[in-house]
Amino acid sequence: MKIYKATDYRDMSRKAANIISAQIIMKPDCVLGLATGSTPIGTYEQLVDWYKKGDLDFSAVTTVNLDEYKGLSKDNDQSYYYFMHHNLFDHVNILPENTHLPDGTEPDSDKECARYERLIQSLGGVDLQLLGLGHNGHIGFNEPGEAFEKETHCVDLQESTIEANKRFFASADDVPRQAYTMGIKTIMQARKILVVVNGEGKADIVRDAFFGPVTPAVPASILQMHNDVTLVADEAALSKMPKLK
Repeated sequence: MKIYKATDYRDMSRKAANIISAQIIMKPDCVLGLATGSTPIGTYEQLVDWYKKGDLDFSAVTTVNLDEYKGLSKDNDQSYYYFMHHNLFDHVNILPENTHLPDGTEPDSDKECARYERLIQSLGGVDLQLLGLGHNGHIGFNEPGEAFEKETHCVDLQESTIEANKRFFASADDVPRQAYTMGIKTIMQARKILVVVNGEGKADIVRDAFFGPVTPAVPASILQMHNDVTLVADEAALSKMPKLK
């Protein structure tokens, strides 16, 4: 695993964007796995900036997103479809038909999960998967449990995840209780994985995920078993990692 220490959020975002832009330049028709949440926003802003300056071309890029809330329509401003268009897709020259997310409006979980898994496989897999890191160690919406969920599935969100996400909704009651998410196996099949983390509040889980035992109680710990993982995090998030003190 490669670790890049950033001085702050802006520096983290720029370093992460550098890695993604290098992937696009090296393989213009690459498949990018994308994440949502507050952490990647700065990375997307940097990519948009470089696109506007003529440094990046998204015209041949295909994207697949990690997850989507079940029950939210695309025009809901808390859906991940809306998030991706607002923060990236609407500002670069990516083709709409090349952007993919689980369909949160599909009520049949088995049907939607199978469709999305087939889609990812039909694209030849993911070249570079971007991940954030939840306070409880979740990646995508793979929550702590007794086993690593393998492929795309519907998950019941834990209270800690609902609590963390309620700031984006009018109230906690409005936060969806389920989501479609890529499974651990699907994520681990990506050729490269890029994890972005910032803030002192993530220091404990960064330590547990990357220096603790590999256990489904900390889903992100499985990343220790991948052969090409890059962690980009600010000093605060890395403050409890023993090898970096």
